[in-house]
Amino acid sequence: MGKRLRVSKSICSCASPRFSSAPIASFSRHDMDIWTEIAKYLDGKSLMMLAATNKWFFSTLMDDSIWKFACLRDLQVPDSPEVRFKWSKLYASAFGGSHSYSFRQKEKHIDWMRIGAFSFDSPDAFLMENLICPPKLPTEDTVQKMLDSDGSCILHNIKTGIWIADLQLVRCPVCDLNTCDGTMQVLDARHLELFLNDGFVNGSWGYELVGSHDIKRHVNSASGGILDVKHFKSPYTADLFNLKSWVGKSNDWQPKAMVTYNAVAINTNLQDNDGLHIKYHVMTSGDTGEVVAIRISQQLL
Repeated sequence: MGKRLRVSKSICSCASPRFSSAPIASFSRHDMDIWTEIAKYLDGKSLMMLAATNKWFFSTLMDDSIWKFACLRDLQVPDSPEVRFKWSKLYASAFGGSHSYSFRQKEKHIDWMRIGAFSFDSPDAFLMENLICPPKLPTEDTVQKMLDSDGSCILHNIKTGIWIADLQLVRCPVCDLNTCDGTMQVLDARHLELFLNDGFVNGSWGYELVGSHDIKRHVNSASGGILDVKHFKSPYTADLFNLKSWVGKSNDWQPKAMVTYNAVAINTNLQDNDGLHIKYHVMTSGDTGEVVAIRISQQLL
């Protein structure tokens, strides 16, 4: 006869630990520090989509420090000492798909490409129509005299900070004929804050011609550059003059561009021609008189 099973106690529920929906002390889905860190890996569109999910994310992700980080990261420029507008608005202005011809002369515009961003640390700019590093900067007393003498010039009272550069292709500015095939290449640079200023938006700020120059002979390329005089001799600016590294072969007709921390340049190789007509335009701020936009335009003669 077998032994009887001895039951010392009744059946009890399992005492092993189970999953609890209570929040874990070391992590909270609403931990601001964690989401601020996550935001560093999101682009502007993703930030806005996440901010639109609820009030908490909106208040967290619309913090200006997050948009400053995103703006500097995506523009690939150093920190700017101070700005007049919120970084979220500056980000939208920089990456919203707008360019200067979006606001004026739309009928003349053909195509464009974003080159990148650079910085002016000083209020002095060196503009050139060729990409050969000069032994010294021009010293004539007017822009036109500098252009006539050296094909380059110095501009003063530049608004310091972050600038954005685009390459524009526009129709012939001389006539309004639809049958005209004339085009003009424009190196178009502007201060990051330009599109947010009332003076630009309402049209009271306009471009002014400060000088022009003709090259009445065949030229191999249409090129131009804008540099911060303070960094004229810096190693980063020297990369701009290393043409073999970025302008392409002589039979490559596609426009090329180069941007460094404190300079920007463009180059388009040309076929047989009779020369170039080059114009220099600037836009100044109505309240401070600072230069807030620069254009170097080039058209075949």
